[in-house]
Amino acid sequence: MFHLLLYLTAVLHLSTCGSMELCQGDYQCILCTVTGPSVVDVHGIVNSVEDRCGYTLMKTSSIPDLQVRTTFQERRRTDVSFLDTVILSLDTLGVQINLEQGGRVKQGNTVMNFNTTTVHGVELSKDQTGVTAKMSHSNYTMSVFFDGYTAQIHIKGPSGQVPFVEGLCGNSSISEARLSDNADICETKYEGTNDTTINCSKSTERCNLLPSIACHINPEPYVTACTNTLCKYPAVDGLNCQFLEAYARACSLYSNGTQDGWRSMANCLATPQAFCQDRFCSAHEFCGDNFLNGGTRCHCRAIFASPYRSENTLGDPVVCNDTAKLATLVGCLLEDKGIHYTDLHLYDKTCKAQMDDVTHMVTIGFDTKTNPCGTMIRMNNENQTINKNGIILESTGEEVMDFTCPFVIPEITIDFSMDIKVKEGSSSTSVAYVTFGNWTYTLTMKAFIDSRRTQPVDSNTLLHLNQRVWFELKADIIDYEKVALVTQSCYATNEPFANSSLRYNLIVNGCPSSADQTVIIESNGESASNYFSFRMFRFTGKNANVYLHCNLSLCLNENNSCIPNCSQDKRRRRSAMYKHEDINSALLAMAWST
Repeated sequence: MFHLLLYLTAVLHLSTCGSMELCQGDYQCILCTVTGPSVVDVHGIVNSVEDRCGYTLMKTSSIPDLQVRTTFQERRRTDVSFLDTVILSLDTLGVQINLEQGGRVKQGNTVMNFNTTTVHGVELSKDQTGVTAKMSHSNYTMSVFFDGYTAQIHIKGPSGQVPFVEGLCGNSSISEARLSDNADICETKYEGTNDTTINCSKSTERCNLLPSIACHINPEPYVTACTNTLCKYPAVDGLNCQFLEAYARACSLYSNGTQDGWRSMANCLATPQAFCQDRFCSAHEFCGDNFLNGGTRCHCRAIFASPYRSENTLGDPVVCNDTAKLATLVGCLLEDKGIHYTDLHLYDKTCKAQMDDVTHMVTIGFDTKTNPCGTMIRMNNENQTINKNGIILESTGEEVMDFTCPFVIPEITIDFSMDIKVKEGSSSTSVAYVTFGNWTYTLTMKAFIDSRRTQPVDSNTLLHLNQRVWFELKADIIDYEKVALVTQSCYATNEPFANSSLRYNLIVNGCPSSADQTVIIESNGESASNYFSFRMFRFTGKNANVYLHCNLSLCLNENNSCIPNCSQDKRRRRSAMYKHEDINSALLAMAWST
């Protein structure tokens, strides 16, 4: 019979004390530390794991039917792997307990929530420093510590009796300890580029602080593990103190005193605390520093993110199934850009993105039959009819992702026509009156079917999908040399209200919207008349009406200061007119229907 006790406590730093050393009381101990990609085995030898495979860490006949296994995964770099999960396998009981990042513990696929509990004779406990597992058999006791980043396995036994240990921590080579599961995939090697931000001399200087910790354990294996990692990988996500903590933890197992005097000198936390405790990331993520907002967050693993970053995309290709269309974005890639998923919506603002609580993948979609979410019917550059929508960032109005699917003609019995004409009851000319200083001006918006603007659109004009239409916006300004007309924005809705939840931008901040590549502005802010054009479209759904709204302003025209600056840097586009305080604006609207 053997008795198995598991305690989940704090920082798991596995250190080495030679093959067998005296520890507290009349016992002898062996110790193994795994931190980052490095393993300091029970003999004090340093090995480095360079793949993303599963391994046997420790197996010994002194505590039969128990194996300690582990997995390694990449983080910020594709070519550097880190300790990821510690697995306690109780073979005779058929029980597997996983110790994961953030202090999460699973039995099989079930997450265990506890401070202290007992499962199959295993006592589990947890605090702010991490997790500990303690197992006993005969005269031997094994303790396993894990804080999500460093693991430590410590065996205490009778004096003079040295247990034979297999696995990475003992007498097995890396190839012998490697588990066969997915070996063809996990052994794939990746080449990384040198990180020019890393100063190896400074990293080595910091690693050489290890011998300053009062301890009789040889610090050299820990110094080697520290420099090997920090000369290749940036000192972020707690790595600056991780190796120091590991060595200090090892020393504490062989001393009744404290080794905390080094903390202020090394600028580490005054008391041990697990990094990223209680922050749970998905399988394709890891927890690390949040450089944008402070604290920590879940980052994309480098290999997972690589294909998205190489294509400069935030998610998978749009899935177009019959009437249902779905886009899937990667939550951690959005966070890289400082985007929160709750700030995303389609052209219709009521159609918002949703995040999966487990995978952290973000989905957003529409159904052209039941909930079109502002989807339009357009023609693409290949003259194909498409359903077009876009994922909009609410805080900036930017379209972060195009949402296009092939157009499928609805299965209806009535004739389907793409001809468009001015909506009945809507004038072909829109008029507004604006007071500017001591004068009152009339603003008009007219539509034409030719570039010379000689053939106006009226209620009898049939407009076709993808047909280019020209618009003139004009103010009856006598002193046109002093005052210019500026089109600030133009957008389309499917309702006559300017504040409709569905909004498709055509002109933003005086410049063509990136959401519609057909918009051409011929003149804006130069005189009393502005001209632009775009290709006709329609919204899907029962309400297919299109209402065009334009916000116009009058601007004191000093040295052409009213002309918007439509540079490539769309985030910084601003017209000089915004410097003027005496600006009155007007909203003009026009509508058409199918």
